[in-house]
Amino acid sequence: MPLVLVLHGPNLNLLGERKPEIYGSLTLDELNQRIRALAEELGLDVEFFQSNHEGALIDFLHENRHRADGIIINAGALTHTSYALRDALEAVSRPAVEVHLSDIHNREPFRRVSVLSAVCLQQICGKGAGSYLEGLYVLSRHFSAE
Repeated sequence: MPLVLVLHGPNLNLLGERKPEIYGSLTLDELNQRIRALAEELGLDVEFFQSNHEGALIDFLHENRHRADGIIINAGALTHTSYALRDALEAVSRPAVEVHLSDIHNREPFRRVSVLSAVCLQQICGKGAGSYLEGLYVLSRHFSAE
């Protein structure tokens, strides 16, 4: 069963509390439950990790690079600034999907640029929890095509 790492970046631990009008009312645990349920339907295993620290996200990718078959990442604000995280995604050499709950292309100008997207199969944004779920479908199709 392919293993998908699901990485949640800074402030995603506050889902359900922080700006629900932008990020929705689901908590991180509720979001992870939805992701796990779909993953099981698709025959995928998932492992979740959340950190507010760039280095912890990078270390998690490095430590799990040989176990993981794919990655779904919502790097939060690090999406727009972290070349180190971009390089880690590229270095682990696993198919990755960048996801965002909100539509980053219709937000503040600094949020419209992703330094991660160039090393990801696809970027999915603006669909709330559905962004993550669509990311699972993208990886599932990718694994089937291999």
